[in-house]
Parts: sequence; C-alpha cells; structure tokens
Amino acid sequence: MNYIHIVAILAVLQLFLFGILVGRARAKYGVKAPAVNGNEHFERAFRVQMNTMEQLVGFLPALFIAGQYWPNLLVAAVGLIYLVGRFVYRRSYLADPSKRQTGFLLTVIPTFILLSSGLIGALTRH
Repeated sequence: MNYIHIVAILAVLQLFLFGILVGRARAKYGVKAPAVNGNEHFERAFRVQMNTMEQLVGFLPALFIAGQYWPNLLVAAVGLIYLVGRFVYRRSYLADPSKRQTGFLLTVIPTFILLSSGLIGALTRH
C-alpha cells in the first residue's frame, strides 16, 4: 500500500473540506460572494482555507520527493503530522488567531523535514 499517496489524497480532501466550511461560514455570517470580508468569523475561516492552500503548494512536492528516497511509511508518518497540524491550526485560528503558532509549526516543520529529506536523498542516493 502506498501510504504517501493516501496522505496526499487526504491533504487535498482536507483543503476541500476547509472550502466547504468556508461556504457554510459564508452562509452563516451573511457574506455574499464575491466578498471575502465583512464578518470576522467568516474571514478567519477563509484565511484558514487560503493558508492551507498556500502550505499545500510546498507540502505535496516535498512529500513526493522525499518518498522517492526514504521509506514510504516514514514519509507518510511525517505527512500525517502535517495533516494534524492543519486541523490544530484551523481550530486555533478560529478561536483566536494569535494562538495559531502550534498548528502552524505542526505544518511547516514536517514540510521542512520532507524538503530536507528530499534534498539529502537527491544529493546522496542514486
């Protein structure tokens, strides 16, 4: 079983879920499209979705590149930390944006681990 592919699919599904939740927040707080401001709670949900999309751009290539050089299960486990981090980030950001650091770190540290692993693998393995 390719756990890396499963983690990648879960990461994209997580982005879609956050998008659905933004749509619900839009309806709940009366923010009509195309507006992306007007209610602080909606804006928080929207920023979580946008930040997740921004993070995904680095995470997915890092995941797949590291997966070329390192054990599938190990790379996928690091990827799972990223996924958990995104949920922690969302929960924290919605409650109080100033308390989002833990979720952010659980997102960027796994991404940098994967990037570093991919680079080391590319430089040292043939």
